[in-house]
Amino acid sequence: MNFSLSDEQQMLADSVRRLVQGQADVALRYADKSLATPDPVLWRQFAEAGWLAVPFAEDDGGLGMGRVETMVLMEELGRGLVRSPYLATVVLGGGLLRRAEAPLRARYLPDLIDGRLQLAFALDEYERAFAPENTAVTARPDGDAFILDGTKAAVLNGADADRLVVLARNGGQPGDVQGLTLFLLDPATDGVRVSPHRMVDGYPAAQVMLEGVRVAAGDRIGVAGEGLTIAQDVVDEGILALGAEAVGALSRLLDDTVEYSKTRKQFGVPIGNFQALQHRMADMFMHLEQTRSLLLAATLKIAEGHDDARQAVHALKAQLGRAGRHIAQEAVQIHGGMGMTDELAVGHYFKRITAIDGLFGGADQHLTAFAAS
Repeated sequence: MNFSLSDEQQMLADSVRRLVQGQADVALRYADKSLATPDPVLWRQFAEAGWLAVPFAEDDGGLGMGRVETMVLMEELGRGLVRSPYLATVVLGGGLLRRAEAPLRARYLPDLIDGRLQLAFALDEYERAFAPENTAVTARPDGDAFILDGTKAAVLNGADADRLVVLARNGGQPGDVQGLTLFLLDPATDGVRVSPHRMVDGYPAAQVMLEGVRVAAGDRIGVAGEGLTIAQDVVDEGILALGAEAVGALSRLLDDTVEYSKTRKQFGVPIGNFQALQHRMADMFMHLEQTRSLLLAATLKIAEGHDDARQAVHALKAQLGRAGRHIAQEAVQIHGGMGMTDELAVGHYFKRITAIDGLFGGADQHLTAFAAS
């Protein structure tokens, strides 16, 4: 495997880094605790730079790039802790649309790429996280349409999305891998109630309640009853994107910790001179590099269609949970009490890493899935 970035990929990384560096300081940006909506100016910059078109085929108006370029972009966004709906809209929602029939792609992808359409993937349900086969939201056939009933939890970007993609059961019982279908619906449809909330890191999410929601059969993604395979493939891509974001955030945590150790003094010398702290920061570096290696391996295996690609994704997510917790906790401890205040960026990175650990299943769940695979 070649782990080196091409010139084009390096240019993409450099352009994202320049935009991120032009943003306000992380602590200042995160000072507002309200349910902030995505910055429309920043989203427009994403569209103008062509970043929303990265994973889509040229025939659909995209740039014809792929998962490696998405990884490069997400790592830089994670390094700057940029709060945006890129994961929800482009990686998850866009990943589902890429697998839809041509009419749906032609209807929605141009607006998504141009920044006029945001999406959300309503996947998880209460007490059924990281278990899409246990989906209990129902989709009852009604003539040439379906009637959806049930509740989805922790829907990323759910309150700001112009369209929701809902995984619902039109056959079988919770636990069956067959009988699941993906539906694209307007959140303004009668019977849809969206209740916004913030996650632990301040990122917006929502509870989506569906009561007698009518969806036309033409707004179905993929074959009826076979939506689980599509959902799992898109979740794998979402985990890769989260992994890249986490690597960027963890890199920043390490850099800030090393820099702090050079300026904070105890007993008249910088604390970075103490061998015990040097060893701890060296351990942080090793955990980061192990995570980066697993991210690169998993991304390339998915991109190249290796048989053990999903196993590599499980390994990555398990490593993210364990290494992320270690690096983030060490960063806070070395910074001392200031590490958890809003005045320093380290506390905000810590919260984001904590949230990433829980999204799409925690370390223990993925370690179990890795062993089973």
